[in-house]
Amino acid sequence: MHNKAKWYVVHTYSGYENKVKVNLEKTIENLGMQDAIIKIQVPTEEVVEIKDDKKRTVMRKRFPGYVIIKMIMTDETWYVVRNTRGVTGFVGPSSKPIPLTDEEIEKMDIEQKKIVVNYEVGNSVRIKHGPLENFIGIVDEINLEKKKIRVIVSMFERETPIELELDQIEVIK
Repeated sequence: MHNKAKWYVVHTYSGYENKVKVNLEKTIENLGMQDAIIKIQVPTEEVVEIKDDKKRTVMRKRFPGYVIIKMIMTDETWYVVRNTRGVTGFVGPSSKPIPLTDEEIEKMDIEQKKIVVNYEVGNSVRIKHGPLENFIGIVDEINLEKKKIRVIVSMFERETPIELELDQIEVIK
């Protein structure tokens, strides 16, 4: 049933994003709609602010005025979301909300995909594509958060660290 659920964007009054999230979660619980409205997000990011020569790390909304909801679109779920206090409407043409595409979900970094790598630090690898295609190197560091890997490659008789995407290399057996 969850595989039918798609991500939709809802417009809210500015500053009401968290209130909308809380109100919607209460309504979903009261109506027993957890299977139809699966997840509600107000995406935030850590930002360093400098004020009066003091550094502070604060959480800032990435999309002010918007709440992102994973749900199965039916007349009932549309009605529940649309009539939540603080919601001004779905993003999309008025008659039918349009779900986010996979590309948009990835760009907005809404859904964290589980990354599985079949190599570890110290493995010998070959670069599959890019300017250093077919170069051989040793995995030096794997950063799953940034989706990057550092490989030490021998170039011009020197050890050179190269930063690559996780899928740019393959393990040499």
